[in-house]
Amino acid sequence: MSDVTETIAAVTTSDNIFEVQNVTMRFGGVTSLNNVSMVQRRGEILAVIGPNGAGKTSLFNCLTGVYRPQEGEIYFHAAERGTVDLVGKPPHRVNHLGVARTFQTSRMFNALTTFENIKIGVESGQKTGPIGAMLHLPRMRREERESDQRTLDLLELVGLTHRLNTMADSLPYGDRRRLEIARALGTNPEVLLLDEPAAGTNPSEKLALAELIRNINKETGTSILLIEHDMRLVMSLAERIYVLNFGEVIASGVPSEIQQNHEVIAAYLGVSEDEKDA
Repeated sequence: MSDVTETIAAVTTSDNIFEVQNVTMRFGGVTSLNNVSMVQRRGEILAVIGPNGAGKTSLFNCLTGVYRPQEGEIYFHAAERGTVDLVGKPPHRVNHLGVARTFQTSRMFNALTTFENIKIGVESGQKTGPIGAMLHLPRMRREERESDQRTLDLLELVGLTHRLNTMADSLPYGDRRRLEIARALGTNPEVLLLDEPAAGTNPSEKLALAELIRNINKETGTSILLIEHDMRLVMSLAERIYVLNFGEVIASGVPSEIQQNHEVIAAYLGVSEDEKDA
């Protein structure tokens, strides 16, 4: 049994929120993910790292229903709904089950304010249908008040209260990243997938972002699954790390183990096979 398999076997005995088992994703003749297995504990900050083209975003797309892998299972252990295999579930269904994500590139509603952007996420989980909305029934009015308050709470959580009425396209880049996270949190997820949240940010913005992610995890109990190229940020945040290379898991463990793993170092630095064997 490999070190990676031993780690997976040990973690599966605990309270998990995600269990990925032998997932393979192919695009024609190209294998993006090859027999990938991974687990995430409930409440954990977990990171997935690897060189460009390693399969990280393909993994996120499989976890959120954007891609359907040809092989394997993806189990999401929802607190209220129980265990669900996410393979074959469309993205909106995956989101309603309790999985939210952000993207590498900004996907805001630029013509709306920060408040309106977040409220869209909050209202996605409301139960009032079109008829109730048209008739303005009591439940609809109650949900409207609750969604307004929830939106204000999220603005405060991500530090954007002072940007309440600012148009999204007028926000500084770091604030746009915060807004994306707040909108995803508006769907009340159990696990939040962050796809390179620090991309394009400056050093001070990275520090503030790391603190925000810690606060979200601590204050809301939301599990965090993170893809990120900034290794300093990853090592400061993640409790455990999986490393992908050419679509395969080559290592997993706590940050100190990953930093000293020769196969990981070789993958990032491009060390030849002869050098690895030396």
